Amino acid sequence: MVVRDIKPLSSPRRSSPSMVKTPEKEDVVSIAKLKSQGASKRDTSFEVVFRQPEKKVTKLQELRVGVRAPGLDDTSWRRLSRGKVRVDAKLDLHGYVVQEAFENLLEFLHRARVRNWKCIEVVTGRGSGPSSGLIRRELPMWLQRQEIRPMILAVVHPHAANHGSVRILLRTKKH
Repeated sequence: MVVRDIKPLSSPRRSSPSMVKTPEKEDVVSIAKLKSQGASKRDTSFEVVFRQPEKKVTKLQELRVGVRAPGLDDTSWRRLSRGKVRVDAKLDLHGYVVQEAFENLLEFLHRARVRNWKCIEVVTGRGSGPSSGLIRRELPMWLQRQEIRPMILAVVHPHAANHGSVRILLRTKKH
């Protein structure tokens, strides 16, 4: 009774050629198997071929410090950029060699993911000379790496005047 007045938007006769499904190779093979097996008109058995849907490969947009990433709502972005999001843990990379700093960051991010932390702070230090501050300059590139980028929603500097630390908003696991 509820659906009796519903009419289709377009009739099947007017469907465009792109909407008409052409049998794929696997379908044709299945039909050929049935014919070769001598399936009669009264035979109700048939073969069903299931295909796995193709996985879409989504490329994450480049992550930049202080720039809002797509997929982050206005309220969360404002709270993060103004320093209103509670920091769950802090990692201080002062005094580390670049390779050790990267290894510590990677371990820290995996620990954050396991514990389902929402926001972390990474202190790199500003550096005091022209050749110092390597960790601070390398950090944005580390965050772009294939094993790290899917964990991160956004990155900001907690203080506009001090670029020696960043706050990272992490993707949380859905339960």
